[in-house]
Amino acid sequence: MSSPATTASKPTPVRAGSSGHAARLRAPRKAAGRRRPRRSVLLTVLTGLVLVYSLVPLIWLVISSTKTQEGLADSSGLWFADHFALWDNVRETFTYNDGVFVRWLLNTLLYVGLGAGGATFLAVLGGYALAKFTFPGKRAVFAVVIGAVAVPTTALAVPTFLMFSKMGLTDTPWAVIIPSLVSPFGLYLMWVFATEAIPTELLEAARIDGASELRTFFRVSLPLLAPGIVTVLLFTMVATWNNYFLPLIMLKDPDWYPLTVGLNSWNAQAQTAGGDVVFNLVITGSLITILPLIVAFLLLQKYWQSGLAAGSVKE
Repeated sequence: MSSPATTASKPTPVRAGSSGHAARLRAPRKAAGRRRPRRSVLLTVLTGLVLVYSLVPLIWLVISSTKTQEGLADSSGLWFADHFALWDNVRETFTYNDGVFVRWLLNTLLYVGLGAGGATFLAVLGGYALAKFTFPGKRAVFAVVIGAVAVPTTALAVPTFLMFSKMGLTDTPWAVIIPSLVSPFGLYLMWVFATEAIPTELLEAARIDGASELRTFFRVSLPLLAPGIVTVLLFTMVATWNNYFLPLIMLKDPDWYPLTVGLNSWNAQAQTAGGDVVFNLVITGSLITILPLIVAFLLLQKYWQSGLAAGSVKE
């Protein structure tokens, strides 16, 4: 008769294959938690509709710019005419009325360079200061910025015209450039971006090392703000490039017109007695007008995408 100690010391027999079964039970079931994303038919249809809504006007513009004035009336809107006249239309657009289209293009580049560039620079300085410095009245500034974002620019056009008229600046380029320097939305965007993109500890370390505030801004903060700067620059550039109502009421001399007002004056010629009907040049000029914006978006796309993804990963 065996003792209890002897009985307890005997190992428990293990059947063949039981160890593998136990390992499978202990192994985490990784595949169970993985699910393929569900496909939404409604979301796909809505995305397709938005895509068609965005591309059809562009396709119509490209096709119509290849037609003559007669071809616009004799052919379908979304198909080419018998005569391909794109290069003739481009040449005539740049030479019509003593080449005034080139003048309008240079004016637009001037307004965008000084107006949008200056607005971006001021937004970067103001947003950085509001994000990283504490001063009396900061809450009041925040309320003013939010209120300015909510006010449409067209509502300020008439008061701006009256103010510039008193100063004698109407019918000059400054009447378009100076109002374009103010971008409340760009300021708010840079304020939010600078708050998240620039660690306060990094600024404190630069100050401890003896760097001045100016050097800290240009050497430490400015590279971190690059994605936000590109985003604000794109918004202000598009807003200034497409600005129509402000130049319309500020400028009387056609030599200072931007492209938007100039092309509209060509379009209005068809409604005047004895005026030239140049719809083909208006369409071709519109196509040329949007090409710089497309190039700018393509060149700055990588910086813009990195700016949109900033702060999405927790370190």
